[in-house]
Amino acid sequence: MQYGLLAKRWCNVELPLRVLKSQSGYYIGTHSDEDGPMSRESEEYFPTQQAAQVALEEGSWTQKPEP
Repeated sequence: MQYGLLAKRWCNVELPLRVLKSQSGYYIGTHSDEDGPMSRESEEYFPTQQAAQVALEEGSWTQKPEP
């Protein structure tokens, strides 16, 4: 399982990467059950949930260097 680098660095929490949705599209990020979305880890927004999931599984996405 992969964990969010920005969530760890900026929020000091270790959360698994997952596909999330915003008004801009789907992205790879982290989410806390208590606090909601914590970080957007991917530079990219994806047009579909499936495209984002494939990118996550294949590692074909770009890690944001900072929030």
